Amino acid sequence: MSLRDFVAKTLHCPEFNRFHLSALAFSALVAGCAQPPGSAPPSPGVPAPAVPTAPAQPPTATPEPDSVRPLPAPVPRPANRPALQSSKHFSRASWTQLPGWKTDPVDSLWRPFMANCRSIMQRTGSPISNTAPPLADPYAWQRTCAAARELPTAPPAEQVRAFLEQWLQPWSVRGPGGEQAVSLATSYYEPLVHASRERGGAYQWPLYAVPTDLLTIDLGSLYPELVGKRIRGKLDGKRVVPYDTRSEIERPERQPPAIVWVDDPVDAFFLQVQGTGRAILDTGPGQGSTIRLAYADHNGHPYISIGKWLIDKGELSMAQASMQGIRTWAQRNPGRVKEMLNANPAVVFFREEAVIDPTEGPKGAMGLPLTPHRSVAVDPSIVPLGTPVFLATTQPNSRQPMNLAALAQDTGSAIKGPARVDLFWGFGQEAGEMAGRMKQPSRLWVLWPKDEGVPAPAR
Repeated sequence: MSLRDFVAKTLHCPEFNRFHLSALAFSALVAGCAQPPGSAPPSPGVPAPAVPTAPAQPPTATPEPDSVRPLPAPVPRPANRPALQSSKHFSRASWTQLPGWKTDPVDSLWRPFMANCRSIMQRTGSPISNTAPPLADPYAWQRTCAAARELPTAPPAEQVRAFLEQWLQPWSVRGPGGEQAVSLATSYYEPLVHASRERGGAYQWPLYAVPTDLLTIDLGSLYPELVGKRIRGKLDGKRVVPYDTRSEIERPERQPPAIVWVDDPVDAFFLQVQGTGRAILDTGPGQGSTIRLAYADHNGHPYISIGKWLIDKGELSMAQASMQGIRTWAQRNPGRVKEMLNANPAVVFFREEAVIDPTEGPKGAMGLPLTPHRSVAVDPSIVPLGTPVFLATTQPNSRQPMNLAALAQDTGSAIKGPARVDLFWGFGQEAGEMAGRMKQPSRLWVLWPKDEGVPAPAR
């Protein structure tokens, strides 16, 4: 198989920046691969799976917050790097056009905002990676972030609001015809599973570390038209071939090391769909502790819907192919669970992380912890990562307005197009139930430093 043939095969579905597919992917349990931009919205979301409630944990030492750590010194903008003055994606707006702006309790935005400032400014003058998602232009943010250091560590909401109004300019995100874009808001969360370090008893479902023989090939270094695309494979002699499927990985001689073994196959599967989660160790080494399983890589195969597989086999109707329906089917058919899971060849690999601050979420595409209700995944080809945004949508499965300022800190394979966002809801059962129902119309504004041109990535 030639490399171009290999590329064509492995890019059958879009690559997963992070593997989480959010509530949209939970509908894709029936629909298969994420829908392309511009297609009709999917059917209403299905409820998220019930997950156990996290037990109380002893207090842990919280590291010094980014909001009080020093920011890097400003670096003058090079003369050959002017601010971008026009863009097909944005139209200048005013603060009065943001519904609910005056009532949003934006004090909870300040700590992650300062962490964003620190992350963006650290990249000033650094080489731009061809594989990383586009990050907000750090030169544009230097004056604003420097001014932010003058505020208290935890300013009240009205002081934060006044600062943002003084230093930032709202830009509405436009559609292809120049109109304000109306798209889709979904949500994702961090589930909890019960697990053991050792296989035994009910703990039979592995969550793997990254295999040592997994290769990642940066296609942009070979073909300029594929900048930002990567494929996974392995060596077969001198040839690079596709990496193992889910069923092939299960062979004893091919099985990667398992970080933990989970007590429920559907819980393990849905944690892979989210791309991250926490595991409480019920028994064996570390009993009683909770660890985080963070996305590390995947085997490069396209996601195939197990819900659709069950429908095609006549096992479930379309209406029954929800998360709970799949869970119930698995409980009734324990001997066929592997057959069902192997219908999806994609596998996610994890790395273990300590849960330092239980209130913080996993790290997003910027490498910063996600903040519940204040972090969103966006299409970084339109909204540069690190940019504050204002989201106008409604509560899950409701017409009740939900308008909030957030930070574009993550990406996702299903998150494509103007105003398309995936809101991080948080951790645990309640977050999962809300995230699973979230599939609402959305409008989006990008909040960009005044006098710095149109929102733009580093160039």
